[in-house]
Amino acid sequence: MINCPIKSSSRGVAKPGIAAGLGPVDRRFKSCRPDHLEVMKKAKIYKPTRTAMQSGKRNTKFWVLEFETLNTGINPLMGWVTSKDTMSEVKLEFNTKDEAINYATKNQIHYELIEPQKRKLIKKSYSDNFMKD
Repeated sequence: MINCPIKSSSRGVAKPGIAAGLGPVDRRFKSCRPDHLEVMKKAKIYKPTRTAMQSGKRNTKFWVLEFETLNTGINPLMGWVTSKDTMSEVKLEFNTKDEAINYATKNQIHYELIEPQKRKLIKKSYSDNFMKD
């Protein structure tokens, strides 16, 4: 076994601020992690609708927090819309709207809430398809 002088509980992610273990006392540094930046991403919270290709509502039961795509451009090779922003690929699912809002406020994410629209059901009988106006 190798004896390690560092306890496993003291390890973690570097936070912006003072790091005495990096050299002289009170050495200051700036974190490069995107979640430590002062300006957080904008996101939208919504409940997805069913696609035109499906009749069921299976994929519509969760609330989704999706980050906005920044710096979009056209890929010169394929012609697709692309972005260097990896946060645009993140989609988080929540059981309720309140869970999604609490997550966004806890992590200081600016969000836009999009409420789902109610479906209008028009009840028709089969014979209405063959009636002339």
